[in-house]
Amino acid sequence: MSIRIGILGYGNLGRGVECAIKHSPDMELKAVFTRRNPETVTILTKDANVYSIDEAEKMADEIDVMILCGGSATDLPVQTPKFAKLFNTIDSFDTHAKIPEHFSAVDTASKEGNKVSIISVGWDPGMFSLNRLYADSILPNGADYTFWGKGVSQGHSDAIRRVEGVKDGKQYTIPKEEALEAVRSGNNPALTTRQKHLRECFVVAEEGADKAKIEETIKTMPNYFDEYDTIVHFISEEELKRDHSGIPHGGFVIRSGKTGWNDEHNHIIEYSLKLDSNPEFTSSVLVAYARAAYRLSKEGQSGCKTVFDIAPAYLSPKTGEEIRAHLL
Repeated sequence: MSIRIGILGYGNLGRGVECAIKHSPDMELKAVFTRRNPETVTILTKDANVYSIDEAEKMADEIDVMILCGGSATDLPVQTPKFAKLFNTIDSFDTHAKIPEHFSAVDTASKEGNKVSIISVGWDPGMFSLNRLYADSILPNGADYTFWGKGVSQGHSDAIRRVEGVKDGKQYTIPKEEALEAVRSGNNPALTTRQKHLRECFVVAEEGADKAKIEETIKTMPNYFDEYDTIVHFISEEELKRDHSGIPHGGFVIRSGKTGWNDEHNHIIEYSLKLDSNPEFTSSVLVAYARAAYRLSKEGQSGCKTVFDIAPAYLSPKTGEEIRAHLL
């Protein structure tokens, strides 16, 4: 029997989930739920339907896992606790500082509904989190470093598009090579925010806009650019569409540690990602964890989980025998 998946929200992430389900032999897309008019939403899966989000509650018995594809700022803090009472759920909540309170709210809701929810699934938080935990546990005498990029930061791109006089724009986060080299050397450097990453902006200005003012506003923007070396390029709308239409991303998690009675041996653990499509890769992680949520629910578990709580075998469609024979 296939695991019946529901998708809540059909933007870049929701479309990515739909593609990932296609490549999962033990899953089927049952329904897509949207806040838009369902008649205006066209999906790729022939035998699944699109419904209003208001109809989701009526379909609780028809969906094994609901994958929530909203944003972390305003959607998921409300939607995940609401739907966790009705469905086993997966979300990609990525506001790191607020994960503890989100966990608490979702845990209460999931236990009330006797469901399993896994929050903050993706690559950071998610796969990067796991690698930080593994590396920290294995090399307790050391330091870890996370670098993001080169890739499009969607939040920072939104921020520059809100600047007066900006018609459109994209922002790339880029690790500084000298910082990466310093970490890989095993010297455990203390690095500032500015030393670790560069921010590069490609901006389409409105006709007649003050470009100098735009550049100054971007470079001094609190919480986004003021702590970074930031480069601003002004380009045409055609150039932006031609050269910057994708959503690539990636990064590195590096742990530098020492072993031996007198710390005489150095070790580097490095995990890296190079992603053509940030949302499609994130979606693939969400779908793997949906399998885990389904299995845990079948075992009678309930409550909220994170990637730290899920045994790797629960993610794979392969049997235990296959995993041991081919991957161990």
